[in-house]
Amino acid sequence: MCRNITTLRGLQPAATTEEIEAAARQYVRKVTGVQSLSDATREPFEAAVAEIAGITARLLEELPQRRQPPATVPPLRRPEVQARIAQREAKKA
Repeated sequence: MCRNITTLRGLQPAATTEEIEAAARQYVRKVTGVQSLSDATREPFEAAVAEIAGITARLLEELPQRRQPPATVPPLRRPEVQARIAQREAKKA
C-alpha cells in the first residue's frame, strides 16, 4: 500500500463518515502491516479504526476552516472509484 492518506479538512461538502473511516482504515493498515483480517487481528484492528475515526472526526470539527479546499479530490468522491465500489457490491449481491 503506497497511497497517501487523503486530506479531509476543507472539503466541500465536508468529509463524510465513510471518508473519515476509510482514512482511518488506511492509516491502521499502514502502521500495522495488516492487509487482510484474521480472527486474531479483526477485533483489535476494527477497534483501532473506530477510535481513530472518532478522533479524526473531532479534530476536523475543532480545526478552523481552510482558506482553500484541498488540491486533490478524495478517492471516494472520484467516479472511477465509485464505479469499482458499485461493481464490487453488485458481485456480493
